[in-house]
Amino acid sequence: MKIISPTQEHEWKAYFQLRFDVLREPWNQPAGSEVLGDEDQAIHAMAVEGNEALGVARMHASAPGQGQVRCVAVAKGQQGKGIGKAIMHYLEDMAREKGWNEIILEARENAVPFYQALGYEIQKESYLLFNEIQHYTMTKSLA
Repeated sequence: MKIISPTQEHEWKAYFQLRFDVLREPWNQPAGSEVLGDEDQAIHAMAVEGNEALGVARMHASAPGQGQVRCVAVAKGQQGKGIGKAIMHYLEDMAREKGWNEIILEARENAVPFYQALGYEIQKESYLLFNEIQHYTMTKSLA
């Protein structure tokens, strides 16, 4: 497995398809809802093995010295194998290279233990996605 930033058309297709499959389709959201308006301003990470996308995530500047991670998704059947952890370490390294000293994210309730194991701390309960998925604002200092 390696972590790449998608550049080729087939990589982008696999990247967005995985985001849709994991984060949107199970809640009957329309195709295309997995693509955000600021994709061109984000750092993208995709774990791949051969031509298969195993996991994806993105990060963008959200405040001075701070990056926000969004859209973290690991393929069904690949969870629990260290893929999400590798992607998060990759994004944290990218944040450090940019001189950012903190990462913020909005974690789905079922993902909170994953992020806590990586050193993220809950700051507050935030929003309810699709009227059923509770999210929590979490941060990690990179200093």
